[in-house]
This record gives sequence, structure tokens and C-alpha cells, in this order.
Amino acid sequence: MKAFEYAAPTTVDAALKLLGGPNAAALAGGTDLLGRAKDYVTSPDRMVYVKEIKELDGITGDAKSGMTLGAATRLSEIVHHAGIREAYPALWQATSEIGSIQIRNMSTVGGNLLQRPRCWYFRAGFGLLGMKDGQSLVRAGDNRYHAIFQTDGDALFVSPSSLAVALIALDASAKVRGPKGERTVKVEELYRVPKREGESELTVEPGELLTHVTIPAAGKNGAYEARQKQAQDWPLVMSAVNLTMEGETISKARVVIYGVAPIPWRSEAAERVLVGKKFSPEVAAEAGTAAVETARPLSMNAYKVPMTRAVVKRALIRAVMGKGYWEEA
Repeated sequence: MKAFEYAAPTTVDAALKLLGGPNAAALAGGTDLLGRAKDYVTSPDRMVYVKEIKELDGITGDAKSGMTLGAATRLSEIVHHAGIREAYPALWQATSEIGSIQIRNMSTVGGNLLQRPRCWYFRAGFGLLGMKDGQSLVRAGDNRYHAIFQTDGDALFVSPSSLAVALIALDASAKVRGPKGERTVKVEELYRVPKREGESELTVEPGELLTHVTIPAAGKNGAYEARQKQAQDWPLVMSAVNLTMEGETISKARVVIYGVAPIPWRSEAAERVLVGKKFSPEVAAEAGTAAVETARPLSMNAYKVPMTRAVVKRALIRAVMGKGYWEEA
């Protein structure tokens, strides 16, 4: 690991001054940043530890008015928060299945949202687009965990934050502070698809700091994921949904999918299927089918297409019925 300066400010203003220096990085739990630094994928000259800033920590609000999460709030605090488990099961489910107990005790909301892709070409030093001599290593090589949407470009990694998928389904917003002041954006606007090497997949610029995430009051929401193993692993595919119901009829729907695109993938096709219909398992299956209509898998990841169809269907059933038929003893 390259030697670096270390600072531990106690206020956001002090942190922003320190982050304004060249090649500085915000450090919270370090479960992603330190690993990248050890592999020389990221080599900051200064790490600014933000967990000492009380303003960034904690959960406030309630289900009726909405809740606010500080960016330095540990994921384990979400898991143990009864109000979130009851009102925002999609967020609770997504958080409770991240990593291990030890990882959730260290990882933070901001760190999870702004982690870098797990693409092994990126982690091996071939850049975010995984190129060598002008050719895509992803297309020519092992791409079993890569994107099945937006695959016409060179950005073929998948967005790594499962927390983002749940928060986007819940229509959450993020506050970002920087030298030019504070701005509020939708969580989905934290992400973008890079067009060329050197561009970031994140919209939080150098010198800026994600401070809070605000979640509005939610309707019926739930999440479901599929993974290779049950412990300390990332999902292969995950879906989080949020429905507004008028009686038995769906009046609004948000369907967001993890593991299928370089950004958290919102399926407007699935949402169109749902809106205006009475919920049933058959409608959930129809939405799952619609969700994969435009999928264009790579050479080794076509398995994600039926998997995506299934997780969307199961997330919808779990959101409305509380428990799926596959979970009954």
C-alpha cells in the first residue's frame, strides 16, 4: 500500500477542506477502500476518516414522515432498527444480507453506496472498462458476473451496491456537500455509465462528501436476491420493489434490479405491466417477463436472464403477500 496522510476531522466543514486536496479519499469502514489501496487499484495521497463526525451518524424520523440515514451510519444499525424492518422491509432485507456480521458492523451507508465495482478486470488494474490494447477483456474473457443490460458500450461491469437498489425502489434522495455548497439528488442520480476510461461511474466529485440519505414514507415494498452461496457473498441478481396500492389495484410501482447493468437498473417495462392491475402471482410473473425483454447477455452470463425474471416475480410477491410460496414450510 502506498504511504498516505491520515486525518480524522470532527466536522463536515473540516472534512471538506481536507478532501479538497489533490488525490484525497473519504474513509469510513474501509471494507472496500482499504482493499483497493492494498492492491494499488486506488492510491490516495490522503485518507480522511469521517466516522468521527457525529453529524453523519444515526437514523432519525419515522415511517409516517420518512427517515434520514447519516452516511456514516453502520449497516448493522439498520438491521437492528425495528422501525426500518417494519416499514421498509426492502431496505432491511437488502441490508441484512450484505456480507457478514463483522462486515455490517464496519460498513456504512455512504461506503456501500459509493463502493467501486467488483469487476475482476478493474480490480486487476485494467481500468473501469477492462480494456487492453483497445480491446475489451470483458467481452473476450470471463464475463459470467457482468452486465446483461446496456451491453452495447464498453462499460460492462455491474453496479455493486445492493443498498442502492432498495433505496432507489423507495425513491430515496441523497445530500452531497462540497466546495460549492449542498445539493440534493435522487439516489439513482449518484450513478452514471462511463463512456471512456478515466470517467467515474459515480457523480460524487472529488472534494465532495455524501452526508445523508432521506427515505420518504413507503408503500408495500420488498426485496429478493439470488446468490451462489448463502454467506459472505454478493448477490448474482437482486430485485427491490415498492408499490402504491389503491385497494387491490397497483397505482404506482418501482422495480429496481441489481447485478445486471453498470448502474442500478430500474425496469420501467416491469412497472408498466404492474400499474393499473390488481396484484396476483400471475401479474408478478408477467412483470418478471417484461423486466428481461431488452436484456442482451454476454457470452457467459445468459443465466442471469431467467434469474432476473424470477427475482422480480419473487420480490413482488414478498412485497404484497409478506411471504412467498417458496418460503412456506
